[in-house]
Amino acid sequence: MTVADGHELVLDGGPLRIADLVAVARLGRRVRLGDACRGRINAARQVVERIACGSAAVYGINTGFGSLSQQRIQPDDVRLVQKNLIESHAAGVGDPLPVEVVRAMMLILAGSLSRGRSGVRVELIEQILRLLNAGITPVVPSRGSVGASGDLAPLAHAARGLLGEGECDVNGTRMDVAKAMQAAEIAPITLEAKEGLALINGTHLMCAMGALALHDVQQIVDAGLCAAALAVDACKASCGPYDARVHDARRQPGQQRVAKTLCELLDGSQILTSHRDNDPRVQDPYSLRAAPQVLGSVLDTVEHVRSVFERELDAVTDNPLVFADGEAGDIVSGGNFHGAPLAIAKDQLKIALAHLAGIAERRVYWLLAASDSENPVNIYLSPQPGLHSGLMIVQYTAAACCNELQTLSTPASVANIPTSAGMEDYNSMGATSAHQLRAAVDLARQVVAIELLVMAEALEYHRPLKSGAGVERAHDLVRDVVPRLTEDRTPAPDIVAIEELIRGGRFAE
Repeated sequence: MTVADGHELVLDGGPLRIADLVAVARLGRRVRLGDACRGRINAARQVVERIACGSAAVYGINTGFGSLSQQRIQPDDVRLVQKNLIESHAAGVGDPLPVEVVRAMMLILAGSLSRGRSGVRVELIEQILRLLNAGITPVVPSRGSVGASGDLAPLAHAARGLLGEGECDVNGTRMDVAKAMQAAEIAPITLEAKEGLALINGTHLMCAMGALALHDVQQIVDAGLCAAALAVDACKASCGPYDARVHDARRQPGQQRVAKTLCELLDGSQILTSHRDNDPRVQDPYSLRAAPQVLGSVLDTVEHVRSVFERELDAVTDNPLVFADGEAGDIVSGGNFHGAPLAIAKDQLKIALAHLAGIAERRVYWLLAASDSENPVNIYLSPQPGLHSGLMIVQYTAAACCNELQTLSTPASVANIPTSAGMEDYNSMGATSAHQLRAAVDLARQVVAIELLVMAEALEYHRPLKSGAGVERAHDLVRDVVPRLTEDRTPAPDIVAIEELIRGGRFAE
Protein backbone atom coordinates (compact mmCIF):
# COMPACT_ATOMS: atom_id res chain seq x y z
CA MET A 1 0.00 0.00 0.00
CA THR A 2 1.49 3.33 -1.03
CA VAL A 3 0.49 6.92 -0.50
CA ALA A 4 0.70 8.89 -3.73
CA ASP A 5 0.68 12.21 -1.93
CA GLY A 6 -0.41 13.70 1.36
CA HIS A 7 -4.09 13.29 0.53
CA GLU A 8 -4.53 10.11 -1.52
CA LEU A 9 -4.00 6.47 -0.66
CA VAL A 10 -3.33 4.11 -3.54
CA LEU A 11 -4.37 0.45 -3.28
CA ASP A 12 -1.77 -1.56 -5.16
CA GLY A 13 -2.42 -5.01 -3.72
CA GLY A 14 0.17 -4.58 -0.99
CA PRO A 15 -0.34 -4.30 2.76
CA LEU A 16 -2.39 -1.63 4.43
CA ARG A 17 -0.90 0.06 7.47
CA ILE A 18 -2.77 0.91 10.63
CA ALA A 19 -1.91 4.55 9.96
CA ASP A 20 -3.54 4.26 6.52
CA LEU A 21 -6.68 2.91 8.13
CA VAL A 22 -6.84 5.77 10.62
CA ALA A 23 -6.27 8.35 7.89
CA VAL A 24 -9.14 7.04 5.76
CA ALA A 25 -11.56 6.04 8.51
CA ARG A 26 -11.19 9.09 10.73
CA LEU A 27 -9.63 11.82 8.63
CA GLY A 28 -11.34 11.23 5.28
CA ARG A 29 -8.26 10.57 3.16
CA ARG A 30 -9.22 9.71 -0.41
CA VAL A 31 -8.43 6.31 -1.90
CA ARG A 32 -7.99 5.05 -5.45
CA LEU A 33 -7.17 1.72 -7.04
CA GLY A 34 -3.68 1.65 -8.51
CA ASP A 35 -2.73 0.30 -11.92
CA ALA A 36 -0.27 -2.29 -10.58
CA CYS A 37 -2.94 -4.65 -9.29
CA ARG A 38 -5.48 -4.43 -12.10
CA GLY A 39 -3.89 -7.20 -14.13
CA ARG A 40 -4.07 -9.65 -11.23
CA ILE A 41 -7.68 -8.71 -10.51
CA ASN A 42 -8.69 -9.20 -14.15
CA ALA A 43 -6.85 -12.53 -14.43
CA ALA A 44 -8.69 -13.92 -11.41
CA ARG A 45 -11.97 -12.61 -12.77
CA GLN A 46 -11.44 -14.48 -16.03
CA VAL A 47 -11.08 -17.73 -14.07
CA VAL A 48 -14.41 -17.09 -12.32
CA GLU A 49 -16.22 -16.26 -15.55
CA ARG A 50 -14.89 -19.37 -17.25
CA ILE A 51 -16.08 -21.59 -14.41
CA ALA A 52 -19.44 -19.82 -14.18
CA CYS A 53 -20.12 -20.87 -17.76
CA GLY A 54 -18.99 -24.45 -17.19
CA SER A 55 -20.68 -27.59 -15.91
CA ALA A 56 -18.56 -28.28 -12.82
CA ALA A 57 -20.02 -27.34 -9.43
CA VAL A 58 -17.84 -24.76 -7.66
CA TYR A 59 -18.75 -23.37 -4.26
CA GLY A 60 -19.78 -19.74 -4.22
CA ILE A 61 -20.21 -19.49 -7.98
CA ASN A 62 -22.91 -21.93 -9.00
CA THR A 63 -23.92 -23.46 -5.66
CA GLY A 64 -25.80 -22.41 -2.58
CA PHE A 65 -24.00 -21.24 0.55
CA GLY A 66 -23.18 -22.72 3.94
CA SER A 67 -25.21 -25.86 4.59
CA LEU A 68 -27.00 -25.20 1.27
CA SER A 69 -23.78 -25.68 -0.69
CA GLN A 70 -25.01 -28.95 -2.22
CA GLN A 71 -27.78 -27.08 -4.02
CA ARG A 72 -26.81 -26.35 -7.63
CA ILE A 73 -27.56 -22.93 -9.13
CA GLN A 74 -28.50 -22.76 -12.80
CA PRO A 75 -26.46 -20.47 -15.10
CA ASP A 76 -29.36 -18.06 -15.54
CA ASP A 77 -29.57 -17.59 -11.76
CA VAL A 78 -25.86 -17.04 -10.99
CA ARG A 79 -26.34 -13.27 -10.83
CA LEU A 80 -29.58 -13.47 -8.84
CA VAL A 81 -28.15 -15.78 -6.17
CA GLN A 82 -25.44 -13.20 -5.39
CA LYS A 83 -28.07 -10.49 -4.89
CA ASN A 84 -30.18 -12.84 -2.77
CA LEU A 85 -27.13 -13.65 -0.65
CA ILE A 86 -26.67 -10.00 0.28
CA GLU A 87 -30.33 -9.46 1.04
CA SER A 88 -30.74 -12.60 3.17
CA HIS A 89 -27.55 -12.08 5.15
CA ALA A 90 -28.29 -8.47 6.11
CA ALA A 91 -29.77 -9.65 9.41
CA GLY A 92 -27.87 -7.47 11.87
CA VAL A 93 -29.38 -5.93 14.98
CA GLY A 94 -28.45 -3.34 17.57
CA ASP A 95 -27.08 0.17 17.45
CA PRO A 96 -25.27 1.15 14.25
CA LEU A 97 -21.52 0.74 14.11
CA PRO A 98 -19.59 4.02 14.34
CA VAL A 99 -18.93 5.61 10.98
CA GLU A 100 -15.17 5.23 11.43
CA VAL A 101 -15.54 1.47 11.91
CA VAL A 102 -17.65 1.03 8.76
CA ARG A 103 -15.21 3.14 6.73
CA ALA A 104 -12.27 1.10 8.03
CA MET A 105 -14.15 -2.11 7.24
CA MET A 106 -14.82 -0.95 3.68
CA LEU A 107 -11.18 0.00 3.15
CA ILE A 108 -9.93 -3.37 4.42
CA LEU A 109 -12.45 -5.09 2.15
CA ALA A 110 -11.24 -3.12 -0.86
CA GLY A 111 -7.63 -3.85 0.06
CA SER A 112 -8.31 -7.58 0.29
CA LEU A 113 -10.16 -7.64 -3.04
CA SER A 114 -7.34 -5.69 -4.71
CA ARG A 115 -4.93 -8.59 -4.12
CA GLY A 116 -6.46 -10.54 -6.98
CA ARG A 117 -7.48 -13.70 -5.14
CA SER A 118 -11.25 -13.08 -4.90
CA GLY A 119 -12.27 -13.13 -8.55
CA VAL A 120 -14.27 -9.90 -8.52
CA ARG A 121 -14.33 -7.22 -11.19
CA VAL A 122 -12.30 -4.05 -10.94
CA GLU A 123 -15.62 -2.18 -11.08
CA LEU A 124 -16.74 -3.65 -7.76
CA ILE A 125 -13.62 -2.46 -5.93
CA GLU A 126 -13.96 0.97 -7.49
CA GLN A 127 -17.57 1.12 -6.30
CA ILE A 128 -16.42 0.64 -2.71
CA LEU A 129 -13.91 3.44 -3.16
CA ARG A 130 -16.52 5.73 -4.71
CA LEU A 131 -18.65 5.51 -1.60
CA LEU A 132 -15.65 6.00 0.67
CA ASN A 133 -14.49 9.08 -1.22
CA ALA A 134 -18.01 10.54 -1.34
CA GLY A 135 -18.41 10.14 2.42
CA ILE A 136 -21.37 7.80 1.95
CA THR A 137 -21.22 5.33 4.82
CA PRO A 138 -23.81 2.55 4.94
CA VAL A 139 -25.65 2.20 8.24
CA VAL A 140 -24.53 -1.16 9.63
CA PRO A 141 -26.09 -2.74 12.75
CA SER A 142 -23.38 -3.65 15.22
CA ARG A 143 -24.44 -7.17 16.17
CA GLY A 144 -24.81 -10.28 14.03
CA SER A 145 -21.32 -11.65 13.32
CA VAL A 146 -19.99 -14.83 14.94
CA GLY A 147 -16.58 -14.15 13.44
CA ALA A 148 -16.16 -17.27 11.36
CA SER A 149 -17.74 -17.45 7.89
CA GLY A 150 -16.67 -13.88 7.53
CA ASP A 151 -18.41 -11.02 9.29
CA LEU A 152 -21.47 -11.96 7.28
CA ALA A 153 -24.30 -9.79 8.60
CA PRO A 154 -22.33 -6.51 9.01
CA LEU A 155 -20.65 -6.90 5.64
CA ALA A 156 -23.98 -7.68 3.97
CA HIS A 157 -25.43 -4.43 5.30
CA ALA A 158 -22.41 -2.57 3.96
CA ALA A 159 -22.68 -4.38 0.62
CA ARG A 160 -26.31 -3.28 0.23
CA GLY A 161 -24.99 0.26 0.07
CA LEU A 162 -23.03 -0.59 -3.07
CA LEU A 163 -26.30 -1.69 -4.64
CA GLY A 164 -28.01 1.57 -3.71
CA GLU A 165 -30.08 0.00 -0.96
CA GLY A 166 -30.54 0.72 2.73
CA GLU A 167 -29.61 3.81 4.71
CA CYS A 168 -26.35 5.67 5.03
CA ASP A 169 -24.62 8.40 6.97
CA VAL A 170 -23.41 11.49 5.13
CA ASN A 171 -21.68 14.04 7.33
CA GLY A 172 -23.76 12.99 10.32
CA THR A 173 -27.07 13.01 8.43
CA ARG A 174 -28.94 9.73 7.98
CA MET A 175 -30.62 9.24 4.60
CA ASP A 176 -31.45 6.66 1.95
CA VAL A 177 -28.37 5.38 0.15
CA ALA A 178 -30.11 5.79 -3.21
CA LYS A 179 -30.59 9.52 -2.64
CA ALA A 180 -27.03 10.00 -1.43
CA MET A 181 -25.62 8.14 -4.41
CA GLN A 182 -27.80 10.10 -6.82
CA ALA A 183 -26.54 13.37 -5.32
CA ALA A 184 -22.96 12.14 -5.69
CA GLU A 185 -23.64 10.90 -9.25
CA ILE A 186 -22.80 7.31 -8.33
CA ALA A 187 -24.81 4.56 -10.02
CA PRO A 188 -25.72 1.38 -8.12
CA ILE A 189 -23.78 -1.70 -9.18
CA THR A 190 -25.14 -5.11 -10.18
CA LEU A 191 -23.33 -8.11 -8.72
CA GLU A 192 -21.91 -10.78 -10.99
CA ALA A 193 -20.84 -14.36 -10.22
CA LYS A 194 -19.12 -14.81 -6.84
CA GLU A 195 -19.12 -11.08 -6.07
CA GLY A 196 -21.78 -11.16 -3.36
CA LEU A 197 -19.88 -13.87 -1.51
CA ALA A 198 -16.58 -12.01 -1.90
CA LEU A 199 -18.12 -8.92 -0.31
CA ILE A 200 -19.21 -10.67 2.89
CA ASN A 201 -16.86 -13.62 3.32
CA GLY A 202 -14.00 -11.96 5.20
CA THR A 203 -12.73 -10.78 8.58
CA HIS A 204 -13.03 -7.12 7.73
CA LEU A 205 -15.17 -5.95 10.67
CA MET A 206 -13.04 -7.80 13.21
CA CYS A 207 -9.91 -6.44 11.61
CA ALA A 208 -11.22 -2.87 11.37
CA MET A 209 -12.22 -2.66 15.02
CA GLY A 210 -9.01 -4.28 16.23
CA ALA A 211 -6.70 -2.15 14.09
CA LEU A 212 -8.37 1.10 15.14
CA ALA A 213 -8.16 -0.05 18.75
CA LEU A 214 -4.45 -0.77 18.38
CA HIS A 215 -3.87 2.81 17.26
CA ASP A 216 -5.68 4.05 20.36
CA VAL A 217 -3.97 1.55 22.67
CA GLN A 218 -0.56 2.85 21.65
CA GLN A 219 -1.60 6.36 22.71
CA ILE A 220 -2.81 4.99 26.05
CA VAL A 221 0.43 3.07 26.59
CA ASP A 222 2.49 6.21 25.90
CA ALA A 223 0.38 8.17 28.39
CA GLY A 224 0.48 5.30 30.87
CA LEU A 225 4.26 5.30 30.92
CA CYS A 226 4.29 9.04 31.56
CA ALA A 227 1.74 8.57 34.34
CA ALA A 228 3.85 5.85 35.93
CA ALA A 229 6.93 8.07 35.84
CA LEU A 230 4.94 10.94 37.35
CA ALA A 231 3.83 8.57 40.09
CA VAL A 232 7.40 7.67 41.01
CA ASP A 233 8.21 11.23 42.07
CA ALA A 234 4.68 12.03 43.22
CA CYS A 235 4.97 9.10 45.66
CA LYS A 236 8.64 9.82 46.44
CA ALA A 237 9.42 6.29 45.32
CA SER A 238 12.80 4.83 44.47
CA CYS A 239 14.21 4.55 40.96
CA GLY A 240 16.47 1.71 42.08
CA PRO A 241 14.14 -1.06 40.88
CA TYR A 242 14.49 0.30 37.34
CA ASP A 243 18.24 -0.44 37.23
CA ALA A 244 18.96 -1.95 33.82
CA ARG A 245 20.90 -4.84 35.36
CA VAL A 246 17.76 -6.07 37.10
CA HIS A 247 15.82 -6.22 33.86
CA ASP A 248 18.63 -7.63 31.76
CA ALA A 249 18.58 -10.54 34.18
CA ARG A 250 14.92 -11.22 33.37
CA ARG A 251 15.42 -11.14 29.57
CA GLN A 252 11.93 -9.81 28.84
CA PRO A 253 12.13 -7.09 26.14
CA GLY A 254 9.04 -5.14 27.17
CA GLN A 255 10.19 -5.03 30.77
CA GLN A 256 13.60 -3.74 29.68
CA ARG A 257 12.00 -1.03 27.54
CA VAL A 258 9.69 0.17 30.31
CA ALA A 259 12.50 0.39 32.86
CA LYS A 260 14.64 2.32 30.38
CA THR A 261 11.76 4.68 29.52
CA LEU A 262 10.95 5.40 33.17
CA CYS A 263 14.61 6.18 33.89
CA GLU A 264 14.77 8.50 30.89
CA LEU A 265 11.61 10.35 31.94
CA LEU A 266 12.95 10.75 35.47
CA ASP A 267 16.49 11.66 34.46
CA GLY A 268 17.66 14.76 36.32
CA SER A 269 14.95 14.60 38.99
CA GLN A 270 15.68 16.65 42.10
CA ILE A 271 12.92 14.82 43.92
CA LEU A 272 14.69 11.49 43.54
CA THR A 273 17.93 12.83 44.95
CA SER A 274 16.15 14.60 47.81
CA HIS A 275 15.34 11.30 49.58
CA ARG A 276 18.12 9.09 48.29
CA ASP A 277 19.96 9.07 51.61
CA ASN A 278 18.59 8.12 55.03
CA ASP A 279 15.19 7.03 53.68
CA PRO A 280 13.81 4.46 56.17
CA ARG A 281 11.69 2.77 53.51
CA VAL A 282 13.24 -0.42 52.15
CA GLN A 283 10.86 -1.14 49.30
CA ASP A 284 7.95 0.47 47.47
CA PRO A 285 4.59 -1.19 46.75
CA TYR A 286 4.43 -3.52 43.76
CA SER A 287 2.49 -0.95 41.75
CA LEU A 288 5.65 1.19 41.75
CA ARG A 289 8.44 -1.34 42.18
CA ALA A 290 7.15 -3.88 39.65
CA ALA A 291 5.87 -1.37 37.09
CA PRO A 292 8.41 -2.52 34.47
CA GLN A 293 7.39 -6.14 34.88
CA VAL A 294 3.66 -5.42 34.56
CA LEU A 295 3.77 -2.67 31.96
CA GLY A 296 6.48 -4.54 30.08
CA SER A 297 4.09 -7.46 29.71
CA VAL A 298 1.55 -5.01 28.31
CA LEU A 299 4.07 -3.73 25.77
CA ASP A 300 5.01 -7.26 24.69
CA THR A 301 1.34 -8.14 24.24
CA VAL A 302 0.65 -5.00 22.20
CA GLU A 303 3.58 -5.80 19.92
CA HIS A 304 2.36 -9.35 19.40
CA VAL A 305 -1.19 -8.23 18.66
CA ARG A 306 0.08 -5.56 16.29
CA SER A 307 1.99 -8.20 14.31
CA VAL A 308 -1.19 -10.27 13.98
CA PHE A 309 -3.16 -7.32 12.63
CA GLU A 310 -0.41 -6.13 10.32
CA ARG A 311 -0.44 -9.56 8.70
CA GLU A 312 -4.23 -9.45 8.45
CA LEU A 313 -4.03 -6.07 6.74
CA ASP A 314 -1.98 -7.80 4.03
CA ALA A 315 -4.30 -10.80 3.77
CA VAL A 316 -7.06 -12.22 1.63
CA THR A 317 -9.79 -13.67 3.84
CA ASP A 318 -12.29 -14.58 1.14
CA ASN A 319 -13.52 -18.09 0.30
CA PRO A 320 -13.10 -19.71 -2.11
CA LEU A 321 -9.83 -18.22 -3.33
CA VAL A 322 -8.95 -17.81 -6.98
CA PHE A 323 -5.46 -18.67 -8.18
CA ALA A 324 -4.91 -17.54 -11.76
CA ASP A 325 -1.25 -18.48 -11.80
CA GLY A 326 -1.62 -21.73 -13.76
CA GLU A 327 -2.73 -22.26 -17.32
CA ALA A 328 -6.39 -22.70 -16.44
CA GLY A 329 -6.41 -21.31 -12.92
CA ASP A 330 -7.77 -22.90 -9.77
CA ILE A 331 -10.49 -22.08 -7.29
CA VAL A 332 -9.79 -23.54 -3.84
CA SER A 333 -12.14 -23.61 -0.85
CA GLY A 334 -10.59 -23.02 2.55
CA GLY A 335 -11.19 -21.26 5.83
CA ASN A 336 -9.35 -17.93 5.71
CA PHE A 337 -12.58 -16.26 6.79
CA HIS A 338 -12.22 -17.76 10.27
CA GLY A 339 -11.50 -15.06 12.83
CA ALA A 340 -9.56 -17.13 15.38
CA PRO A 341 -6.22 -15.30 14.94
CA LEU A 342 -7.90 -11.92 15.46
CA ALA A 343 -10.30 -13.04 18.18
CA ILE A 344 -7.58 -14.53 20.36
CA ALA A 345 -5.32 -11.52 19.81
CA LYS A 346 -8.09 -9.08 20.80
CA ASP A 347 -8.83 -11.10 23.92
CA GLN A 348 -5.14 -10.84 24.82
CA LEU A 349 -5.20 -7.10 24.27
CA LYS A 350 -8.21 -6.70 26.56
CA ILE A 351 -6.31 -8.51 29.31
CA ALA A 352 -3.29 -6.28 28.77
CA LEU A 353 -5.46 -3.16 29.08
CA ALA A 354 -6.94 -4.48 32.32
CA HIS A 355 -3.42 -4.72 33.77
CA LEU A 356 -2.39 -1.31 32.43
CA ALA A 357 -5.39 0.29 34.10
CA GLY A 358 -5.32 -1.93 37.17
CA ILE A 359 -1.79 -1.06 38.23
CA ALA A 360 -2.49 2.64 37.55
CA GLU A 361 -5.51 2.52 39.86
CA ARG A 362 -3.38 0.95 42.60
CA ARG A 363 -0.88 3.80 42.41
CA VAL A 364 -3.76 6.30 42.57
CA TYR A 365 -5.12 4.56 45.68
CA TRP A 366 -1.68 4.48 47.34
CA LEU A 367 -1.10 8.18 46.77
CA LEU A 368 -4.56 9.40 47.75
CA ALA A 369 -4.59 7.29 50.92
CA ALA A 370 -1.60 9.36 52.12
CA SER A 371 -0.51 6.39 54.24
CA ASP A 372 3.20 6.81 53.50
CA SER A 373 4.66 8.89 56.30
CA GLU A 374 7.69 9.72 54.16
CA ASN A 375 5.58 11.36 51.45
CA PRO A 376 4.04 14.60 52.79
CA VAL A 377 0.84 14.91 50.78
CA ASN A 378 -2.62 15.68 52.09
CA ILE A 379 -5.08 12.82 52.16
CA TYR A 380 -7.01 12.79 48.85
CA LEU A 381 -4.81 15.74 47.90
CA SER A 382 -7.42 17.92 49.58
CA PRO A 383 -6.48 21.62 49.88
CA GLN A 384 -8.03 21.46 53.38
CA PRO A 385 -9.03 17.93 54.44
CA GLY A 386 -12.56 17.82 55.82
CA LEU A 387 -13.70 21.09 54.33
CA HIS A 388 -12.62 19.87 50.89
CA SER A 389 -12.81 16.24 49.74
CA GLY A 390 -10.16 16.79 47.09
CA LEU A 391 -9.73 13.94 44.63
CA MET A 392 -11.26 11.27 46.86
CA ILE A 393 -13.87 10.12 44.38
CA VAL A 394 -11.68 9.90 41.29
CA GLN A 395 -10.25 6.71 42.81
CA TYR A 396 -13.79 5.35 43.06
CA THR A 397 -14.23 6.11 39.37
CA ALA A 398 -10.97 4.38 38.51
CA ALA A 399 -12.02 1.38 40.57
CA ALA A 400 -15.36 1.19 38.75
CA CYS A 401 -13.63 1.35 35.38
CA CYS A 402 -11.20 -1.38 36.42
CA ASN A 403 -14.02 -3.62 37.58
CA GLU A 404 -15.70 -3.27 34.20
CA LEU A 405 -12.40 -3.94 32.48
CA GLN A 406 -12.03 -7.13 34.49
CA THR A 407 -15.43 -8.26 33.25
CA LEU A 408 -14.69 -7.33 29.64
CA SER A 409 -11.41 -9.24 29.82
CA THR A 410 -13.22 -12.57 29.98
CA PRO A 411 -12.24 -14.07 26.59
CA ALA A 412 -15.00 -14.21 24.00
CA SER A 413 -12.99 -16.53 21.77
CA VAL A 414 -13.14 -19.51 24.13
CA ALA A 415 -16.91 -19.87 23.68
CA ASN A 416 -18.52 -21.48 20.65
CA ILE A 417 -22.05 -21.61 19.25
CA PRO A 418 -22.41 -23.55 15.97
CA THR A 419 -24.31 -22.07 13.00
CA SER A 420 -25.55 -23.02 9.52
CA ALA A 421 -27.11 -26.34 10.55
CA GLY A 422 -23.79 -27.48 11.96
CA MET A 423 -21.73 -26.93 8.81
CA GLU A 424 -20.15 -23.97 10.58
CA ASP A 425 -19.51 -25.85 13.79
CA TYR A 426 -16.67 -23.85 15.35
CA ASN A 427 -16.94 -20.08 15.33
CA SER A 428 -14.45 -17.53 16.68
CA MET A 429 -16.80 -14.95 18.22
CA GLY A 430 -14.22 -12.42 17.15
CA ALA A 431 -16.80 -9.70 16.62
CA THR A 432 -17.77 -10.00 20.28
CA SER A 433 -14.15 -9.63 21.34
CA ALA A 434 -13.93 -6.57 19.06
CA HIS A 435 -16.89 -4.86 20.73
CA GLN A 436 -15.46 -5.66 24.15
CA LEU A 437 -12.07 -4.34 23.13
CA ARG A 438 -13.53 -1.04 21.93
CA ALA A 439 -15.19 -0.57 25.33
CA ALA A 440 -12.00 -1.61 27.14
CA VAL A 441 -9.96 1.00 25.26
CA ASP A 442 -12.22 3.80 26.48
CA LEU A 443 -12.13 2.57 30.08
CA ALA A 444 -8.35 2.19 30.14
CA ARG A 445 -7.92 5.69 28.73
CA GLN A 446 -10.12 7.07 31.50
CA VAL A 447 -8.12 5.35 34.23
CA VAL A 448 -4.81 6.61 32.85
CA ALA A 449 -6.28 10.12 32.64
CA ILE A 450 -7.21 9.85 36.32
CA GLU A 451 -3.69 8.82 37.25
CA LEU A 452 -2.24 11.76 35.31
CA LEU A 453 -4.65 14.11 37.09
CA VAL A 454 -3.75 12.76 40.53
CA MET A 455 0.00 12.55 40.06
CA ALA A 456 0.26 15.99 38.48
CA GLU A 457 -1.50 17.40 41.55
CA ALA A 458 0.71 15.44 43.94
CA LEU A 459 3.85 16.69 42.27
CA GLU A 460 2.91 20.20 43.41
CA TYR A 461 3.55 19.10 47.02
CA HIS A 462 7.24 18.64 46.23
CA ARG A 463 7.86 22.10 44.82
CA PRO A 464 10.19 23.89 44.40
CA LEU A 465 11.94 20.61 43.57
CA LYS A 466 11.67 19.56 39.96
CA SER A 467 11.31 16.11 38.47
CA GLY A 468 13.05 14.90 35.31
CA ALA A 469 12.55 16.78 32.05
CA GLY A 470 10.24 14.10 30.67
CA VAL A 471 8.07 14.07 33.77
CA GLU A 472 7.93 17.87 33.88
CA ARG A 473 6.82 17.94 30.26
CA ALA A 474 3.97 15.53 31.05
CA HIS A 475 3.09 17.66 34.07
CA ASP A 476 3.01 20.78 31.90
CA LEU A 477 0.69 19.07 29.42
CA VAL A 478 -1.76 18.35 32.20
CA ARG A 479 -1.46 21.86 33.58
CA ASP A 480 -2.20 23.30 30.15
CA VAL A 481 -5.75 21.95 30.46
CA VAL A 482 -6.23 21.44 34.22
CA PRO A 483 -5.32 24.04 36.88
CA ARG A 484 -4.07 23.10 40.30
CA LEU A 485 -6.70 22.11 42.87
CA THR A 486 -7.14 25.01 45.30
CA GLU A 487 -10.68 24.15 46.34
CA ASP A 488 -13.21 21.46 45.53
CA ARG A 489 -14.47 21.48 41.95
CA THR A 490 -16.05 18.93 39.65
CA PRO A 491 -13.24 16.57 38.52
CA ALA A 492 -15.18 15.10 35.56
CA PRO A 493 -14.28 17.88 33.07
CA ASP A 494 -10.63 17.64 34.13
CA ILE A 495 -10.60 13.92 33.39
CA VAL A 496 -12.19 14.49 29.99
CA ALA A 497 -9.65 17.20 29.15
CA ILE A 498 -6.77 14.84 29.91
CA GLU A 499 -8.45 12.08 27.89
CA GLU A 500 -8.39 14.41 24.91
CA LEU A 501 -4.65 14.91 25.39
CA ILE A 502 -4.23 11.14 25.27
CA ARG A 503 -6.42 10.84 22.17
CA GLY A 504 -4.28 13.44 20.50
CA GLY A 505 -1.11 11.45 21.15
CA ARG A 506 0.38 14.33 23.13
CA PHE A 507 2.23 12.09 25.58
CA ALA A 508 4.16 10.43 22.77
CA GLU A 509 5.70 13.65 21.41
